Amino acid sequence: MSATEKLSLDQVADILAMKPVTIKRYVREGLLDSSEVNGALFFDPDKVNRFKELQERLR
Repeated sequence: MSATEKLSLDQVADILAMKPVTIKRYVREGLLDSSEVNGALFFDPDKVNRFKELQERLR
């Protein structure tokens, strides 16, 4: 995956095994970074993977 590729909300929800509404809440609360294009959220794959690793360590 190239550095310029972004993940969609649904892709992030699948990766993190969470519902899209939970991902949106994490964005709103500042726990997960995203960018918005035409009302759609997009995520940096590296940041999503770091978030996933942190979540796994906390379990």
